[in-house]
Amino acid sequence: MGEIRNCPRCGEFFNYNGVRDICGKCAMAEEEQYEIVYRFLRRRENRAATVERIVEATGVEEDLLHKWVRKGRLQPALFPNLGYPCDQCGHLTTTGKLCSSCQDELKGELRKFEAGQEFREAVKKAEKRTYLSDKR
Repeated sequence: MGEIRNCPRCGEFFNYNGVRDICGKCAMAEEEQYEIVYRFLRRRENRAATVERIVEATGVEEDLLHKWVRKGRLQPALFPNLGYPCDQCGHLTTTGKLCSSCQDELKGELRKFEAGQEFREAVKKAEKRTYLSDKR
């Protein structure tokens, strides 16, 4: 059974069942906007349109475009200039939550951390060694 929530767009109550996070009326309006955007992008001359150009031509909110790309409704393989903002820096990306430069930066920091950790372990291990001396 669902729970009662307020629609974040219009404020109306709706029965949330885990499928949509907005009410039925707003979902229908969003679907109409999707159709407008998809019809715009299907034209050959508009396939390489940027997010800003699509917003300007169709009047659809940029956040909705990002949401559709993130969910896979608009495929960056078919429309190469589409994407959604990276969670860290805000540059457009098409996969995951981070863009490739932020991923590379994070991987580099992890490598440094692991190298530091290995060094600390080696130092601790060296401190635990026992030295024997020969007395003659």
